Amino acid sequence: MYRCVIIDDDQHAVDALERYVKKLTNFQLIASFTDSLKAFNSIAALGEIDLILMDIDMPEINGLELSKSIRGEKSRLIFTTGYTRYGYEAFKAEADDFLLKPYTFGEFLFSVNKLFPVSEEKRVCGITPAVSFFVKSREENLTILNIRFEDIVAVESKMNYILIHTIQKKVTTYITLSEMADILSKQTGFQRFQRSFIIAERHIESITGNTIKMVTGIQMTVGDYYRKDFSRFVSEKLIKTGRK
Repeated sequence: MYRCVIIDDDQHAVDALERYVKKLTNFQLIASFTDSLKAFNSIAALGEIDLILMDIDMPEINGLELSKSIRGEKSRLIFTTGYTRYGYEAFKAEADDFLLKPYTFGEFLFSVNKLFPVSEEKRVCGITPAVSFFVKSREENLTILNIRFEDIVAVESKMNYILIHTIQKKVTTYITLSEMADILSKQTGFQRFQRSFIIAERHIESITGNTIKMVTGIQMTVGDYYRKDFSRFVSEKLIKTGRK
């Protein structure tokens, strides 16, 4: 069971996060704070914490300052803020992820699953995940198509709809990237390294610097918010040898 703490001076934001955390069967919410100074004085007594969900723009002590004092060696940190200007500061503070308010449960779940992936052992003991889903294709007069998860190369945001890049074709459908993130969060092997894209790691062809090229030829640059996650991902996947 993962232990979680919420710190946000907006009670409505705390209430929403509490509802989200309570939907996760493997997480225990051990404390919530609307006062960053109280959090600073109280958090040491709570013991080991696995996940900190924290706002940045708070009085007394802001989230960037507070993270330096309360974050343990094993704690994962997700900043939740309504201001895009804090993205670079969050990156410098070595946050594990950054959620821009207002965010959906799907976006929240995608972020948490990325930091605490479900093991294959737990997956086979639970409900067998779906292998495909149906969407209405804009290109084919709203014909209903069956999309297999294993065929998805990338999903690209197009404002109020998405472009699904598969091995065989491209499909435009009227759902948002947040809704698609909710669907893909229940699968393994999907990563988000840019705000406008979700990609399938099995279909990455090459990586050059911060540019990812997929097997179908589409390319994307890793966003500033996601560079720490991207570096960790590459480090974990890269086969290491004894040679320098």
